[in-house]
Amino acid sequence: MTIEVDLYQKIRHLHEHENMSQRAIAKLLGVSRNTVKKYYGGEQVPWARQGVSGRQKYVITAEILSFIDDCFAEDEAENIKKQSHTAKRIYDRLVEEKNFSGGESTIREIVAELKDKSSKVFIPLSYEPGEAYQIDWGEATVYLAGIKKKLYIFCMRECFSADIFVMAFFRPNEESFLEAQIAGMEFFGGAAKRMIFDNAKVAVKEGFGAHAKVQDRYKAMAAHYAFSCEFCNISAGHEKGLVEGLVGWTRRNIFVPVPHVETICELNAELLRRCLAYREHRIRGREQTVGEMALIAEQAMTNLPPYRFDPSKTKTGLVDYFSTVRFDRNHYSVPVIYAGKEVSIKGYGNEVVIYYRGTELARYTRSYERYQTHYRLEHYLDLIEQRPRSVFNAKPVKANISQQILNAGNRLSGPREMVKLLRLCVEHGQERVLEAIESCQSHDLSVSGVQTHLISVNEQPVCNKHFAVKVQEPQFTDYDALLKKEVAL
Repeated sequence: MTIEVDLYQKIRHLHEHENMSQRAIAKLLGVSRNTVKKYYGGEQVPWARQGVSGRQKYVITAEILSFIDDCFAEDEAENIKKQSHTAKRIYDRLVEEKNFSGGESTIREIVAELKDKSSKVFIPLSYEPGEAYQIDWGEATVYLAGIKKKLYIFCMRECFSADIFVMAFFRPNEESFLEAQIAGMEFFGGAAKRMIFDNAKVAVKEGFGAHAKVQDRYKAMAAHYAFSCEFCNISAGHEKGLVEGLVGWTRRNIFVPVPHVETICELNAELLRRCLAYREHRIRGREQTVGEMALIAEQAMTNLPPYRFDPSKTKTGLVDYFSTVRFDRNHYSVPVIYAGKEVSIKGYGNEVVIYYRGTELARYTRSYERYQTHYRLEHYLDLIEQRPRSVFNAKPVKANISQQILNAGNRLSGPREMVKLLRLCVEHGQERVLEAIESCQSHDLSVSGVQTHLISVNEQPVCNKHFAVKVQEPQFTDYDALLKKEVAL
């Protein structure tokens, strides 16, 4: 019987101060002698639970418990989170394989207790300045030029200061992976001694964890920047918990609400701004800000080498008779004067850059679609000027010029005038040309009229070489002959 504290106080008082017997206290207070005996000497108190009965909740044989443990071990070996044993599945297997006659609720209770017992415990870690980076990939959705698109977010964290670097890519391929780490090290101001990552194929050729064999290009980059590659064990995200937390923080704080950007470069500029702003943050339990600790870490890092490692996927290609070159199942245009020449194409994570003998010819946003051709109008204007009748059917024109400009071109006196209008679009931009066209009140639209509205009052007119008058070089042969004739006379 559990009694109130007031009654307990009376029993103890009568015993200690009145020296009354148990029988007398029971008679005086009107309670049983067993109750008085229980609390008489102070060995027990009414506010503390007195334990549980010796009755077991369930009776399970060692064979059944061993079978349940084997199910858990099988799940751990397979490492497929969405295909692991539930309590219901274990119960069904026990009935089928072990002729178990107990209740399903019993198995559920046992499974719950065993899972609680096997809860993982993590050791808090501490890193020295410049000791290690942790890197990882995440996914996020944005509106890119009005189109909803999934992008891949590279996250990198310096372990001592918890400083962050985040960059967006169209694909988490090898060139993006290498480029992102180089950009991250440049952001942090040096290379840490270790780079901690999981076992993704962009980094690991075969094996995992301590037995992983590094991909050749990643090995070369690590050698160049003098850091060692360290890979986590399988399903051991806690080994890079700092960057795992950064992936979630980035989604919640930067990608909510869903960003609307025109280009991935615009998005990366915003991500860089947020990374710089994070340096003003002070982590709970630390005296210094992230930025102050990052400066300490930078002093301990390895200096970046003068030569910047080239992370691109590089190949050479022959420019075809349409003045395009193929890269990664897509075609990109170059100026027509390079048709038939061999050029170098460098594919970075988000860009494709084309070179001829070290000179940059063109730079494009990289396309990860297939069988697409990307034209630049300025690459074909000289050729179109030589063949003006092609202007309204030329693919480079249709791919780059708005329908409003094309409609305006049909109001001009002919194809040659349309070519001149296209040059104005290249030099001044389509928006300004459209404004100039709207400013022309006359129904007889002309390029000269559009050009007049493009030049402001205070702006010096630019002499365009394509509109310059061609003057024939003078011939002095006849004059020289006449001089000779006069001398002879």
